[in-house]
Amino acid sequence: MPGDVPAEASPLSNVVVVLHEPQNLVNIAGTVRAMMNMGLDRLRLVRPAEFDAWRITGIAHRSDHLVERAEIHDTLADALADTTFVLGTTARARTAHRNYGRPRELAAQVVERASRGTVAVLFGREDRGLSNQALDLCNRVAIVPTLPEYKSLNLAQAVLILAYEIFLAAHDPAELPRGRRATEPASSAELEETYAVLERGLNRIDFFTRRAPEGVMRTLRTIIARAEPDTQEAGILRAVGYEIRRYAERAEGLAARRDGAESIDGAESAHGAQSTDEAESVETGLAAGAPSERAD
Repeated sequence: MPGDVPAEASPLSNVVVVLHEPQNLVNIAGTVRAMMNMGLDRLRLVRPAEFDAWRITGIAHRSDHLVERAEIHDTLADALADTTFVLGTTARARTAHRNYGRPRELAAQVVERASRGTVAVLFGREDRGLSNQALDLCNRVAIVPTLPEYKSLNLAQAVLILAYEIFLAAHDPAELPRGRRATEPASSAELEETYAVLERGLNRIDFFTRRAPEGVMRTLRTIIARAEPDTQEAGILRAVGYEIRRYAERAEGLAARRDGAESIDGAESAHGAQSTDEAESVETGLAAGAPSERAD
Protein backbone atom coordinates (compact mmCIF):
# COMPACT_ATOMS: atom_id res chain seq x y z
CA MET A 1 0.00 0.00 0.00
CA PRO A 2 1.44 3.45 -0.85
CA GLY A 3 2.85 5.32 2.10
CA ASP A 4 3.07 2.33 4.45
CA VAL A 5 5.60 2.73 7.26
CA PRO A 6 7.38 0.07 9.29
CA ALA A 7 5.77 -0.21 12.71
CA GLU A 8 9.01 0.63 14.51
CA ALA A 9 9.65 3.83 12.51
CA SER A 10 9.13 7.25 14.06
CA PRO A 11 6.08 9.10 12.73
CA LEU A 12 8.38 11.98 11.77
CA SER A 13 10.14 9.76 9.27
CA ASN A 14 6.88 9.62 7.35
CA VAL A 15 6.24 13.37 7.24
CA VAL A 16 7.16 14.97 3.91
CA VAL A 17 7.62 18.71 3.50
CA VAL A 18 6.49 19.84 0.05
CA LEU A 19 7.39 23.25 -1.36
CA HIS A 20 5.28 24.19 -4.37
CA GLU A 21 7.23 26.37 -6.82
CA PRO A 22 9.66 27.97 -4.35
CA GLN A 23 11.21 31.08 -5.91
CA ASN A 24 14.23 31.77 -3.70
CA LEU A 25 17.04 29.32 -3.03
CA VAL A 26 17.68 30.96 0.35
CA ASN A 27 14.16 30.00 1.42
CA ILE A 28 14.82 26.42 0.40
CA ALA A 29 17.94 26.47 2.54
CA GLY A 30 15.99 27.99 5.44
CA THR A 31 13.41 25.24 5.07
CA VAL A 32 16.14 22.62 5.17
CA ARG A 33 17.56 24.14 8.36
CA ALA A 34 14.11 24.19 10.00
CA MET A 35 13.57 20.55 9.05
CA MET A 36 16.94 19.60 10.52
CA ASN A 37 16.05 21.38 13.76
CA MET A 38 12.78 19.49 14.11
CA GLY A 39 13.73 16.00 12.98
CA LEU A 40 12.18 16.03 9.52
CA ASP A 41 14.30 14.70 6.67
CA ARG A 42 12.05 14.26 3.62
CA LEU A 43 11.81 17.22 1.26
CA ARG A 44 10.02 17.45 -2.07
CA LEU A 45 10.17 20.43 -4.40
CA VAL A 46 7.72 21.13 -7.21
CA ARG A 47 9.24 23.17 -10.05
CA PRO A 48 11.68 25.21 -7.95
CA ALA A 49 12.92 28.40 -9.65
CA GLU A 50 16.46 27.35 -8.74
CA PHE A 51 18.10 24.44 -6.98
CA ASP A 52 21.81 24.23 -6.15
CA ALA A 53 22.67 21.61 -3.56
CA TRP A 54 26.13 23.08 -2.94
CA ARG A 55 24.74 26.53 -2.17
CA ILE A 56 21.93 25.14 -0.02
CA THR A 57 24.28 23.10 2.15
CA GLY A 58 26.53 26.15 2.40
CA ILE A 59 23.65 27.99 4.08
CA ALA A 60 22.17 25.03 6.00
CA HIS A 61 25.33 23.42 7.34
CA ARG A 62 25.57 19.65 7.86
CA SER A 63 22.40 19.03 5.85
CA ASP A 64 24.02 17.12 2.97
CA HIS A 65 22.12 13.91 3.63
CA LEU A 66 18.76 15.72 3.56
CA VAL A 67 19.55 17.77 0.45
CA GLU A 68 20.87 14.71 -1.40
CA ARG A 69 17.57 12.91 -0.74
CA ALA A 70 15.41 15.86 -1.81
CA GLU A 71 13.02 15.03 -4.65
CA ILE A 72 12.13 17.39 -7.49
CA HIS A 73 8.78 16.92 -9.21
CA ASP A 74 7.20 18.43 -12.28
CA THR A 75 3.68 18.51 -10.87
CA LEU A 76 2.11 18.82 -7.46
CA ALA A 77 -0.01 15.77 -8.14
CA ASP A 78 3.14 13.68 -8.60
CA ALA A 79 4.65 15.03 -5.37
CA LEU A 80 1.52 14.06 -3.43
CA ALA A 81 0.72 10.80 -5.21
CA ASP A 82 1.78 8.44 -2.38
CA THR A 83 0.46 10.51 0.52
CA THR A 84 -2.55 9.55 2.60
CA PHE A 85 -3.07 12.93 4.28
CA VAL A 86 -2.16 16.44 3.10
CA LEU A 87 -1.97 19.45 5.38
CA GLY A 88 -1.96 22.67 3.39
CA THR A 89 -1.05 26.14 4.62
CA THR A 90 -2.40 29.60 3.93
CA ALA A 91 -2.13 33.05 5.47
CA ARG A 92 -5.80 33.90 4.98
CA ALA A 93 -9.22 32.34 4.67
CA ARG A 94 -10.39 31.95 1.08
CA THR A 95 -13.84 32.46 -0.42
CA ALA A 96 -14.51 28.72 -0.54
CA HIS A 97 -15.04 27.11 2.84
CA ARG A 98 -12.25 24.74 3.81
CA ASN A 99 -11.25 22.64 6.81
CA TYR A 100 -9.21 25.30 8.57
CA GLY A 101 -7.35 24.82 11.84
CA ARG A 102 -4.43 26.06 13.91
CA PRO A 103 -1.00 24.41 13.66
CA ARG A 104 -1.08 23.08 17.22
CA GLU A 105 -4.33 21.17 16.88
CA LEU A 106 -3.53 19.94 13.37
CA ALA A 107 -0.03 18.76 14.34
CA ALA A 108 -1.56 15.98 16.44
CA GLN A 109 -3.54 14.81 13.40
CA VAL A 110 -0.39 14.85 11.26
CA VAL A 111 1.46 12.65 13.74
CA GLU A 112 -1.45 10.25 14.13
CA ARG A 113 -1.86 9.88 10.36
CA ALA A 114 1.90 9.61 9.87
CA SER A 115 1.92 6.50 12.04
CA ARG A 116 -0.19 4.85 9.35
CA GLY A 117 1.06 6.36 6.09
CA THR A 118 2.93 9.16 4.36
CA VAL A 119 1.74 12.62 5.26
CA ALA A 120 2.56 15.82 3.35
CA VAL A 121 2.81 19.33 4.78
CA LEU A 122 2.38 21.61 1.79
CA PHE A 123 3.63 25.20 1.39
CA GLY A 124 3.05 27.57 -1.49
CA ARG A 125 5.36 29.95 -3.33
CA GLU A 126 6.62 33.05 -1.55
CA ASP A 127 4.75 35.68 -3.54
CA ARG A 128 1.22 34.25 -3.57
CA GLY A 129 1.02 31.04 -1.53
CA LEU A 130 -1.03 28.05 -2.61
CA SER A 131 -3.60 28.36 -5.34
CA ASN A 132 -7.17 27.23 -4.84
CA GLN A 133 -6.43 24.25 -7.06
CA ALA A 134 -3.55 23.25 -4.76
CA LEU A 135 -5.73 23.70 -1.68
CA ASP A 136 -8.31 21.41 -3.26
CA LEU A 137 -5.76 18.60 -2.80
CA CYS A 138 -5.49 19.20 0.98
CA ASN A 139 -7.39 17.39 3.71
CA ARG A 140 -6.90 20.19 6.19
CA VAL A 141 -5.52 23.74 5.94
CA ALA A 142 -3.45 25.39 8.67
CA ILE A 143 -3.53 29.12 9.35
CA VAL A 144 -0.79 30.49 11.61
CA PRO A 145 -2.29 33.16 13.90
CA THR A 146 -0.59 36.51 13.37
CA LEU A 147 -1.33 40.19 13.72
CA PRO A 148 -4.23 40.81 11.28
CA GLU A 149 -2.47 43.80 9.74
CA TYR A 150 0.60 41.73 8.85
CA LYS A 151 -0.28 38.13 8.09
CA SER A 152 2.41 37.15 5.62
CA LEU A 153 5.19 34.88 6.89
CA ASN A 154 8.51 34.12 5.30
CA LEU A 155 8.38 30.63 3.76
CA ALA A 156 11.10 29.17 5.99
CA GLN A 157 9.49 30.74 9.06
CA ALA A 158 6.17 29.10 8.24
CA VAL A 159 7.91 25.76 7.79
CA LEU A 160 9.63 26.15 11.15
CA ILE A 161 6.36 26.90 12.97
CA LEU A 162 4.57 23.87 11.52
CA ALA A 163 7.61 21.62 12.00
CA TYR A 164 7.95 22.74 15.62
CA GLU A 165 4.34 21.89 16.42
CA ILE A 166 4.64 18.51 14.71
CA PHE A 167 7.85 17.78 16.61
CA LEU A 168 6.17 18.57 19.94
CA ALA A 169 3.18 16.42 19.04
CA ALA A 170 5.48 13.50 18.24
CA HIS A 171 7.83 13.77 21.23
CA ASP A 172 7.63 14.65 24.87
CA PRO A 173 9.66 17.82 25.30
CA ALA A 174 13.15 17.07 26.56
CA GLU A 175 13.91 17.99 30.14
CA LEU A 176 15.39 21.45 30.34
CA PRO A 177 19.14 21.55 30.99
CA ARG A 178 20.36 21.96 34.54
CA GLY A 179 23.45 23.79 35.67
CA ARG A 180 26.48 21.73 36.60
CA ARG A 181 26.11 22.84 40.22
CA ALA A 182 22.40 22.11 40.45
CA THR A 183 21.41 19.94 43.42
CA GLU A 184 18.27 18.33 44.77
CA PRO A 185 15.40 20.49 46.08
CA ALA A 186 15.94 21.77 49.60
CA SER A 187 14.28 19.71 52.30
CA SER A 188 11.74 21.12 54.72
CA ALA A 189 14.31 20.97 57.53
CA GLU A 190 16.85 22.90 55.45
CA LEU A 191 14.32 25.59 54.62
CA GLU A 192 13.23 25.95 58.25
CA GLU A 193 16.86 26.39 59.26
CA THR A 194 17.24 28.98 56.50
CA TYR A 195 14.27 30.98 57.77
CA ALA A 196 15.57 30.86 61.34
CA VAL A 197 19.05 32.03 60.36
CA LEU A 198 17.65 34.88 58.27
CA GLU A 199 15.39 35.97 61.11
CA ARG A 200 18.30 36.02 63.59
CA GLY A 201 20.43 37.98 61.14
CA LEU A 202 17.73 40.57 60.51
CA ASN A 203 17.05 40.87 64.21
CA ARG A 204 20.75 41.48 64.82
CA ILE A 205 20.68 44.63 62.67
CA ASP A 206 17.41 45.86 64.24
CA PHE A 207 15.47 45.24 61.05
CA PHE A 208 12.35 44.51 63.06
CA THR A 209 12.42 47.77 65.03
CA ARG A 210 9.60 49.21 62.95
CA ARG A 211 8.42 46.01 61.27
CA ALA A 212 6.50 43.07 62.65
CA PRO A 213 8.80 40.00 62.58
CA GLU A 214 5.91 37.64 61.84
CA GLY A 215 4.78 39.59 58.79
CA VAL A 216 8.30 40.00 57.42
CA MET A 217 9.17 36.33 57.84
CA ARG A 218 5.86 35.21 56.35
CA THR A 219 6.61 37.32 53.26
CA LEU A 220 10.14 35.89 53.03
CA ARG A 221 8.72 32.37 53.29
CA THR A 222 6.33 33.11 50.44
CA ILE A 223 9.10 34.50 48.22
CA ILE A 224 11.52 31.67 48.92
CA ALA A 225 8.87 28.97 48.54
CA ARG A 226 7.89 30.41 45.17
CA ALA A 227 11.52 30.18 44.03
CA GLU A 228 11.71 26.46 45.02
CA PRO A 229 15.43 26.65 45.95
CA ASP A 230 17.65 23.62 45.75
CA THR A 231 20.01 22.56 48.54
CA GLN A 232 22.85 24.78 47.38
CA GLU A 233 20.61 27.84 46.96
CA ALA A 234 19.13 27.39 50.43
CA GLY A 235 22.68 27.17 51.78
CA ILE A 236 23.55 30.49 50.16
CA LEU A 237 20.51 32.11 51.78
CA ARG A 238 21.62 30.78 55.17
CA ALA A 239 25.09 32.14 54.54
CA VAL A 240 23.53 35.57 53.97
CA GLY A 241 21.87 35.37 57.40
CA TYR A 242 25.11 34.25 59.07
CA GLU A 243 27.12 37.01 57.42
CA ILE A 244 24.62 39.66 58.50
CA ARG A 245 25.14 38.60 62.13
CA ARG A 246 28.91 38.41 61.81
CA TYR A 247 29.11 41.80 60.15
CA ALA A 248 27.00 43.35 62.91
CA GLU A 249 29.20 41.72 65.55
CA ARG A 250 32.37 42.91 63.86
CA ALA A 251 30.96 46.42 63.59
CA GLU A 252 30.05 46.43 67.27
CA GLY A 253 33.47 45.10 68.22
CA LEU A 254 35.20 47.85 66.25
CA ALA A 255 32.98 50.47 67.86
CA ALA A 256 33.74 49.11 71.33
CA ARG A 257 37.49 49.12 70.67
CA ARG A 258 37.27 52.64 69.30
CA ASP A 259 35.33 53.83 72.35
CA GLY A 260 37.84 52.14 74.64
CA ALA A 261 40.74 53.75 72.86
CA GLU A 262 39.10 57.16 73.14
CA SER A 263 38.54 56.60 76.89
CA ILE A 264 42.21 55.71 77.40
CA ASP A 265 43.32 58.73 75.39
CA GLY A 266 41.02 60.95 77.45
CA ALA A 267 42.37 59.59 80.72
CA GLU A 268 45.96 60.00 79.58
CA SER A 269 45.23 63.57 78.51
CA ALA A 270 43.68 64.38 81.88
CA HIS A 271 46.57 62.79 83.74
CA GLY A 272 49.07 64.67 81.58
CA ALA A 273 47.32 67.97 82.29
CA GLN A 274 47.36 67.27 86.00
CA SER A 275 51.07 66.46 85.94
CA THR A 276 51.80 69.66 84.06
CA ASP A 277 49.87 71.74 86.60
CA GLU A 278 51.72 70.13 89.46
CA ALA A 279 55.07 70.72 87.81
CA GLU A 280 54.26 74.35 87.24
CA SER A 281 53.24 74.74 90.89
CA VAL A 282 56.50 73.24 92.09
CA GLU A 283 58.51 75.49 89.83
CA THR A 284 56.59 78.55 91.09
CA GLY A 285 57.10 77.56 94.68
CA LEU A 286 60.80 77.11 94.20
CA ALA A 287 61.07 80.45 92.56
CA ALA A 288 59.22 82.16 95.40
CA GLY A 289 61.33 80.57 98.13
CA ALA A 290 64.79 81.04 96.57
CA PRO A 291 67.33 83.15 98.64
CA SER A 292 68.36 86.54 97.25
CA GLU A 293 71.79 86.82 95.78
CA ARG A 294 74.30 88.60 98.08
CA ALA A 295 76.09 91.62 96.84
CA ASP A 296 79.76 91.24 96.64
